[in-house]
Amino acid sequence: MIATEAGDGPREAVESLFQRGMGARREGRPDEALRHMQAAVALAREHDDPVALARALHGRANVERDRGRRDLALRLYREAVPLCRQGDDPLALAHTVRHLGDVLRELGDLAEAEPCYAEALALYRAHPSPPTLDLANAVRRMAILREALGENEHARALWREAGALYREVGIEAGVSESSTHLVGLR
Repeated sequence: MIATEAGDGPREAVESLFQRGMGARREGRPDEALRHMQAAVALAREHDDPVALARALHGRANVERDRGRRDLALRLYREAVPLCRQGDDPLALAHTVRHLGDVLRELGDLAEAEPCYAEALALYRAHPSPPTLDLANAVRRMAILREALGENEHARALWREAGALYREVGIEAGVSESSTHLVGLR
């Protein structure tokens, strides 16, 4: 197991491993990211902490998805979602449900991805101050889904919203992608 800082409680130790894993993931060290996330999952299971386990499972699922292991990522996200429901963080639930929807969509299961995206969007919209980038990403995913389902009018409205949100946070690639899809849907 990867060492954690002395004196950490179990939840803090899981979070430390999670953060190290995310850092390794961002820096292009997938093997190290996986080791940290596996250790975080094991530690959270050992201490029977559903909130910490949900976070660790989500992190590991992200790493597995990066590695092209979508079936394993799907299983991990599916395990994480009900654990998120036990917690009191609707944004964590929204983020995890959206990622579950992403993997389902990538695997071609649009019908099962749709309620995931709908729930994520509803959670973000119900939150008093959702992170704008997270909301933009959720709107974008629903726009992609609606477009894939041939629901062009609905997709256009979502792409307009996503583009405005990306503009608000200065993500030019998101603004550009939204514009491209809007032109293609005419």
